[in-house]
Amino acid sequence: MGIFDIFRKKETVDLEAKRREYLNRFGRITDGAIIDAEATETGEIVYFSYSVHGADYESSEIISNQQITDSLKYAPGAKIGVRYDPKQHANSILV
Repeated sequence: MGIFDIFRKKETVDLEAKRREYLNRFGRITDGAIIDAEATETGEIVYFSYSVHGADYESSEIISNQQITDSLKYAPGAKIGVRYDPKQHANSILV
């Protein structure tokens, strides 16, 4: 691991934080459904789907430790709120 790898990781985290902040500020909310979930080395990944103006989208998100405690909310088949970018509908996060 070189010195540049350290800076790249910080930049990636900052970009994700900025994306989430933007969606929390300007995003619209729609109904979605959990499709599947799996445990990985990086955490619990939840796959979900949602529709915007008749178009269907699928995405995934690594859920936080706080979210994991409410496992029924993120179980396959569960209904969930999804916040999406009104200009780029595929950009989304779980509510």
